[in-house]
Parts: sequence; structure tokens; C-alpha cells
Amino acid sequence: MKTENVSRAVLAAGVGAVLAATALLYAPDLAPGLFGDGKRPAPGPAERAVIAANAGAQASLPDLGALIGDREKWLEDHPADEASWAVLGAAYTERGVRLGDVTYYPRAERALKRSLEVRPASRGNLDAQLGLGALANARGDWRTARTWGEAVRAKAPKRWPVYPVLIDAYNGLGDYKSAQQALAALEELHSGAAVSTRVAQGYRNRGWREDAAVAALDAVARAETGAEKAAAYARLGDLAWERGEPEEAVTQYGSALRLVRDHGPSLAGRARALAALHRTDEAMLDYRAALARLPRPEYVLEAGELYESLGLDGEAHAQYELLRSGSWPGGVVVLGLFEADHGDAAAAVRTLRAEWARGHRSVQMADALGWALFRAGEPKEALEYARRATDEGLRSALFAYHRGEIERAVEEYGPARRHLTEALRINPEFSPLLAPRARQSVRELGDPPDTLPEELREAPPEPPKAQTAATAPVAGNRSAGRTGSAEPTTAPHP
Repeated sequence: MKTENVSRAVLAAGVGAVLAATALLYAPDLAPGLFGDGKRPAPGPAERAVIAANAGAQASLPDLGALIGDREKWLEDHPADEASWAVLGAAYTERGVRLGDVTYYPRAERALKRSLEVRPASRGNLDAQLGLGALANARGDWRTARTWGEAVRAKAPKRWPVYPVLIDAYNGLGDYKSAQQALAALEELHSGAAVSTRVAQGYRNRGWREDAAVAALDAVARAETGAEKAAAYARLGDLAWERGEPEEAVTQYGSALRLVRDHGPSLAGRARALAALHRTDEAMLDYRAALARLPRPEYVLEAGELYESLGLDGEAHAQYELLRSGSWPGGVVVLGLFEADHGDAAAAVRTLRAEWARGHRSVQMADALGWALFRAGEPKEALEYARRATDEGLRSALFAYHRGEIERAVEEYGPARRHLTEALRINPEFSPLLAPRARQSVRELGDPPDTLPEELREAPPEPPKAQTAATAPVAGNRSAGRTGSAEPTTAPHP
């Protein structure tokens, strides 16, 4: 599947911190008498959502919905409660991300701006600022997210929820050094499954697969809620899939789905892995369930390409039309890849160039722009972006395939053979459409030549210079050439 998890990695890692960004200073009166009578009953759904958020964990969707309803009702009578407006805005954002429902984003923005109207940023309303940073990340507006996050960090550098916001923003901008520094700060300030998940993601981005798997296992062990544990198992499934281990991926996604039956990322991930195992009927069932639950653009594209690979052109066309007609904030990379392969490559180049100019310079963006340029007939320029995507550290079969095909087009056959082979070594079934093409390209390139490339050959020795009569030594004179004149061969007469 061509997006290979890369476009949803940021959201998958960051959802647990969206609500936490505003919940830390929030002590809501969620039910009459909850704190006033000295007896603390078992927490209700809305309170459970806040408790999870304060720990940096994912609340269950029913609990999150209960929190939204609770704060909406509260604010009808208390419209000057800026903290509740901030929590409501963050809860809208998280629900929108986890349901793939962008209609929640305008509601989130209105709530967060209302919080700032009641208490402006200049008076220390950090909650609303962090909420706006998380919302910008959800929309793929990394630069705005960075602005909000850095403003809050300047005022409260020990407030741990600012760092997930900054990590997502820096990754989106391709500023991986700053993302690593923000992750180090987060590790010093907080622990738990959310942090372990972030660490796993950081290792993955650097190509440290074994370390990523260990950190992801730690996230499973540390998870405090069913939703959080399901997300941790899904991360293990993603890592297994990227290593080319679809059986292991199916197992991990299955563990997640036993905890949360309709966990969207796990349904889509299992569909991807089942397709790699050629269990296509099961894969299509899972894709349908995933899209009903979480209609993200990468899942739509993956399903369409699976249908196309099976010759089901009508079903594939329906998915592609859905991509063209839908609203997908933050989906520019996926849409660019889609247009490059199934639509107007020149239009994809224009869109992706504009995003690049806005500062969106992640490896995913570099790969997509390079591929769009190649498909639009500009392979030499495309190679610059393909190299940038593959040289950062992330081991991606898709990136390696794209670079190999681009190198082949510019007649760099040795590197092309190496990268196409690498793509298949990383994950032999990385895409139902592109993996067969990669194998065909390797066959067409054939075996490496027996002789070394010209640039690696040793220069032949220079032939000896011809000697002239003036420089040739006199027969029997061993010292000729040292003095520049011939010496007598016999001793002089006295």
C-alpha cells in the first residue's frame, strides 16, 4: 500500500496528547457533589476522560463523547469559563482526529478562540494556545503548530504536553534535530505509554528498527487504558508491517482489535497485512470496516489500489473518486501521490511545490514531490528530492522503490538496481501495485556487469617515455645522466 503508514504516523503518535495539552490545569465540577461531600465515587465517563488526558493517555471514544457533552452543557450556564472552552476545543480536535471527521475542527477552533476571548494569551491562557497548536497539527499546518508550541514553551518550559505538539510540528517541517531535542525534553518531564510510543516513533524515523520495537513493547506494558493499549499494539503492528513481517503484523493488530473492536488504524493495518499474505477477501472486508469507522485518505487510496491490483476497476474508480471529491485537511502527501499515479502529475507537482514553499519539508513530502516530478517527466530534478527522502534514516520500501525508478530513468543503473532490490528486501509486498513493478524493474535491469564501473577502475600505468639521442646514456657509462655529460671510459694519460 503506497502510503506505507508514513502519513498517519504523526497522528497515530500524537492523539493521546491532544486533550492532555489542555487538561492538566483542569479540575472540572463534572457532577453535583463530586468533590463537595468528602466522598469520591467511582469516576464517571467524563471524569475518566480527564484522568486519561492528565496521564497523556487516550480516553475511550465513549468517554471522550461524554466529556464533550458535559462541557457543552456546563458552558451554557458558565460561558466565561475559559478552561472549559479550552478543554472542549481540545476534545473536539481529538474526536475529529480519531474518527477522521474534519467537521469537528471548525468547532474546535471556535471553542479555543472563545477561550482566548475570555482570557487572552497575554494573560497566560496556555491551555487555549496548546489546543490551537494541536489543532494546527491535526490540519497539517505544521508551521502554525510550531508557532503556538514555541510560544507556550517560552512561558512554561516544564509543561510536558507542549512537547508532543512541538514534536509533531517539527517532524512535519522536516526539522528532525529539533524533534529529537523536544523528545529528550519530554522524556525528562514525563513517562508512560505515550512517551514510549513517541520514543518508538523517533527510533523508527532514524532507522533504528530494533530499538523502535523495544520501545513499542514498553508502551504496551505501560498503557493504562484499553484505548491506549490498543494504540500501542497497533504501533507494534505498523513496525512489523514495515519490516516485511505481515504475519506478525496481523497478530499485533488482532490484539488491538480484541481490546477495541472497531479500532480504525488496526482494521486498516490488518487489511494491508492480509493483502500482503494474498488473503484478499479478508483484506477487503477489513478495508470496508476501517473506512466506515475511520475514513482517512491513505486508507481510501490503499483500498483503491488493492481493488485495481485485482482487476476490480469499478471498485477502484469509486475509491479514487472519493479521494477527488472529499475534503482531506492534512492529506496533501497522500493526495499528491494519488494524483501522480492516478491523475494529473503536473497538478500534483504544483500542489506539492506550494507545500514545500510553505516549509513542509518532511521526508514524506520530499518523497511525494520527487515522485510527482518523475511522473511529470522531470526525473533529474526528482532525484534531488528522492535522495533527501531516503538519506534521512527512515527505512521505507516505498521511498527506496521511488528512488530506484527515478535513478533508472536518469540511467544510473547501478544505484537503481540497488534501491529497487532494497525496497523488496525491506518489504517484499509493500504495495499490491508497486511491488510487482519493482520486481519487473529488477528483472529488466538484470545482473550487475562483471566489470567495475569506469569510475571505480584503476587507471592503467603510463607507458615509458621514448628516449632521444640527447638523453640516451652512452654505452657502458653508468653515471651518464647524473652529470649531464659523458665521462671518458679510460683513465686519462699522465
